[in-house]
Amino acid sequence: MKSGTHPKNYPVLFVDGEHEWTGISTHKTDETRVIDGVTHHVIRLDISAFTHPFYTGQKRLVDSAGRVEKFMRRYAKQMGDANRK
Repeated sequence: MKSGTHPKNYPVLFVDGEHEWTGISTHKTDETRVIDGVTHHVIRLDISAFTHPFYTGQKRLVDSAGRVEKFMRRYAKQMGDANRK
């Protein structure tokens, strides 16, 4: 790589709950952990491929029909007034 144009990469340990994996990143943190003699910066994640519903197959059902009915009830009077004009 051409020097001076790319950011410095650091070894990191990504942690998502009970899942951990190593990689590289331009981010550094104060928390570190030594793995195989190499100091890794620990980056804690809220969500990753290990926990995201799309990748795990756990889907939440969205009640789209209920949303439409709620909208229609809320604005029924306004829609009725508009139809009378």
